[in-house]
Amino acid sequence: MRSVTVGQEASHTQQTQQTDFEVRPVDQAVLDAAGKVLAVHLSYRSRAEQRGRVPASPSYFMKAASSLSLSGTPVERPAGTELLAFEGEIALVIGTAARRVSLEDAWAYVGWVTASNDLGVYDMKYADKGSNIRSKSGDGFTPFGPALIPASVVDPEALRVRTWVNGELAQDDTTNDLLFSFAQIIADLSQLMTLHPGDVILTGTPAGSSVVVPGDTVEVEVDFPSAGLSSGRLSTPVVQGTESFADFGNLPRITEADRIDAFGSEEAAGVVPPVTGKSALTEDVKAKLLSVATATISGALRKRGLNNVSIDGLQATKGTQKVIGTARTLRYVPNREDLFKSHGGGYNAQKRIIDAIGPGEILVMEARGEKGSATLGDILALRAQVRGAEAIITDGGVRDLSAVTELDIPTFHNGAHPAVLGRKHVPWDTDVTIGCGGTTIQPGDVIVADADGILVIPPAIVAEVADEVVEQERQDTFVFRRVQEGHKVDGLFPMNAEWKARYDEWVAEGAK
Repeated sequence: MRSVTVGQEASHTQQTQQTDFEVRPVDQAVLDAAGKVLAVHLSYRSRAEQRGRVPASPSYFMKAASSLSLSGTPVERPAGTELLAFEGEIALVIGTAARRVSLEDAWAYVGWVTASNDLGVYDMKYADKGSNIRSKSGDGFTPFGPALIPASVVDPEALRVRTWVNGELAQDDTTNDLLFSFAQIIADLSQLMTLHPGDVILTGTPAGSSVVVPGDTVEVEVDFPSAGLSSGRLSTPVVQGTESFADFGNLPRITEADRIDAFGSEEAAGVVPPVTGKSALTEDVKAKLLSVATATISGALRKRGLNNVSIDGLQATKGTQKVIGTARTLRYVPNREDLFKSHGGGYNAQKRIIDAIGPGEILVMEARGEKGSATLGDILALRAQVRGAEAIITDGGVRDLSAVTELDIPTFHNGAHPAVLGRKHVPWDTDVTIGCGGTTIQPGDVIVADADGILVIPPAIVAEVADEVVEQERQDTFVFRRVQEGHKVDGLFPMNAEWKARYDEWVAEGAK
């Protein structure tokens, strides 16, 4: 690519009026001659607003030149990962060596413009503390092309980038939305390094980036609509990788923040932040709920039309010990050998949620009521205990049940089974809406459990339920004592006006 040149002395007017030019195809020789691959973190206003921060100046990272690939070349989603995200971008190819160039002259150093896809696997984002080496530099993670448009014949402020996933438009923006002009990016980079002919600059992605899965095809096109010039559609099929990461290096890991970033929003990621329930479950509310029987809470929920909020049919390792906390969720899907190969090994969803759970939280697992395989054993249960989790709930089996029973953490389960996950289950995703024991649980729901069973309380009503059940429990205590004294239940349970007056008097005297 070092044969590409652009005349630095040409004025912008002369460049846009040029008619003798060639749209050059991107072939293997172009890729082989490429130099540095530099990428801008945030450059489109729409993307910055989506991320919740608008930088004052551009910032950058590097990708390996070996990540470049041609249109039509498949990209692998690495085995054991989930969050491969696309980012349609305008790529600039340097045509003339640039060092400490001015804003006014910077565009003249660009030789070509084309489409690129800044692919990244968010499961590895944590590993290199912002450098993106492993998350962004995999082979094929920078598809490029299919044609180079001469920079001299386009207006850098009137380019458009569009991205399609399986034929559906996912991104559509223009350089009019840029926070930083291409000239600023080039001039800024050239302050510290020489930009050589063939160097590639990825100029950032607009809003709309999200996660793709094997079987999807991503297409990106850059064009200059006023002149009818286009890079053509850069096509990248996504395939499933088969080689798992070895444990001598960092293994895939996902945080909730990574999942949201990869999908672009909490809604798209299917994430309801656990903080929703935590903020509702104050110490005062928690104390009230702990002071009453689960049966009393069930009555308050039924009064609100919530009849299907119990997790049924499970056994408890700690008998009558009462627990309360907010739900974190893990979903298993039925085992399929190819899916277990891609999702079951390494730092899978099960291990990630165990490592992420914390004080005040209860791990709830959807195992479809399947008793023919375990969903965790003593080591992972111990890890949840060390992390400070309040309890573990699964409608599947448990391995090492005697050892799990001896732990301090209460575990609610569907029986013992010696088999590991792969017999019946694939650990699939975390912090999503699940079904367990016949009811639906969302991340952040408040879970209360004792000898009477397990209840799910929507966080939006937990405070009012707590106030009501304390009063109901006090009334039940009054009635119980009167029955102990020999009073008949007619008129007392429920209380008529006479008994209600006597109850109010009892409360005023301190309810003793």
